[in-house]
Amino acid sequence: MPIEDLLYPLIKSYTNAPQWIKTTVGSIYAGIPSRLRYGSAYARFRAEATCTEEQALRRLVEQKLSDTLTHAIHTVPAYQEYRSLQTTSRSSLELLSQIRPVTKEMIKNYPDRYLSSSLAAHHRMPMFTGGSTAQPMRFYLQKHVTRPKESAYVDLWMESLGVSRKDVILVLRGRTVPTAGKPNGRLWMHDPIKRQLILSCDHLEPEYMDGYMRPLRDWKPTFIHAFPSAIHALAKWLDQHPMHDITSRVRAILLTSETIYDHQLTAIQKVFSCPIVPHYGHSERVLMAAGRSDDSRYLFWPQYGQFELLDTHDQPITQPGVIGEIVGTSFDNHVMPFIRYRTGDFAALSDRHHPKFPLYPVCERIEGRLQEFVVCRDHRLISITTLGAAHLDLLADVHEIQYEQHEAGQVVLRVVSAAPLNLANEQAIARAVKLKTQGGCTLTVQRVPRIERTERGKHRMMIQHLDIRRYQAATVQSDICYH
Repeated sequence: MPIEDLLYPLIKSYTNAPQWIKTTVGSIYAGIPSRLRYGSAYARFRAEATCTEEQALRRLVEQKLSDTLTHAIHTVPAYQEYRSLQTTSRSSLELLSQIRPVTKEMIKNYPDRYLSSSLAAHHRMPMFTGGSTAQPMRFYLQKHVTRPKESAYVDLWMESLGVSRKDVILVLRGRTVPTAGKPNGRLWMHDPIKRQLILSCDHLEPEYMDGYMRPLRDWKPTFIHAFPSAIHALAKWLDQHPMHDITSRVRAILLTSETIYDHQLTAIQKVFSCPIVPHYGHSERVLMAAGRSDDSRYLFWPQYGQFELLDTHDQPITQPGVIGEIVGTSFDNHVMPFIRYRTGDFAALSDRHHPKFPLYPVCERIEGRLQEFVVCRDHRLISITTLGAAHLDLLADVHEIQYEQHEAGQVVLRVVSAAPLNLANEQAIARAVKLKTQGGCTLTVQRVPRIERTERGKHRMMIQHLDIRRYQAATVQSDICYH
């Protein structure tokens, strides 16, 4: 039995352990072969991810879609109404087009309707939606299948970029560094399992930057995996304080979880002379896309999940350049299959395919997950993507959330819920935010009947009344406002 999922519940204990424990335990665990850590599913998914021959890939995708729909229609209550369509549809794609898209809210309100009756509870791995979503949701992955699949695809992608087992990866993407909030505390930690040097994303102001330089010189990272806002702040500082011995070693920068703005790319490219490659995924593991060393667009793996781009009337968008919502159908999660799942992210199709991957849907950019910030009382800026990860498990039964800020260091969290949160939960959420911001923000929970949507039908995660440009300028010497 693969051990990765068995040990997953211990990940917080491992992260919070002293560095010497992480170094000792992590180094031992890192030496275990992938086939033992992830099981036989890992090798199977690696083989599928490398399938590029056109006819073979078409057959693989068709089989995966057919298996997913058949399983869902016969074992998942929410999809059993489509049984009659299965016999009349000429293909799996035609059947898929007749199924109504589902939303996070639908799954949140009636989670049991989206669980398969064919697999017992011990096959389920409970999860929560990621930090940037406005609708925290409890859902389930399939143990010993979903996470090995994700690791297989990510590992192959990173290997294609030249990442080897000798490389150290700098991580600037919201991981909490336990010592960062302590007086004179270390702003970094090292994870030998994934060969990651993890820097705190909550201390990217100029007065803290010197604390990052020593670990960068000691560990010598050759790749960077980061939120665009985080590596942008570091790049702006390095532009003013050139350190060629640090920047010249970096061979590629992998950006994830936030919208990537042109001015950020310009600033990053000025400092790091290497490819900048985007990655797209989400906690639900429905779709995955990534750029290549020769192509900075988003290429969606068709064998990972079924990609669609829909307009406001749920009609497919096939014309390049037209903005639509990304909708996905998951493969390989038989515990809780996601069928035509609205991601809440928006994108536009490219007008050309990658010559080596002609069946991969390609998007020029993804417009979702807009980076927004809260201002700490000491004027540090913290991304909502990072902040939301502090307390999502405490909001599993809340329908929607939204942050609002009028004063530095003070944040209001609006929640839409069927019943009031109990006092213990509110206090726990406030403590989690205070810990996540290293004491920089105090949070108040406010229950509201509804949260207004944007014209595009999306939730605004943050209503910021402060002049963010003033604080942004103090952080990265930039007059750009992120909204």
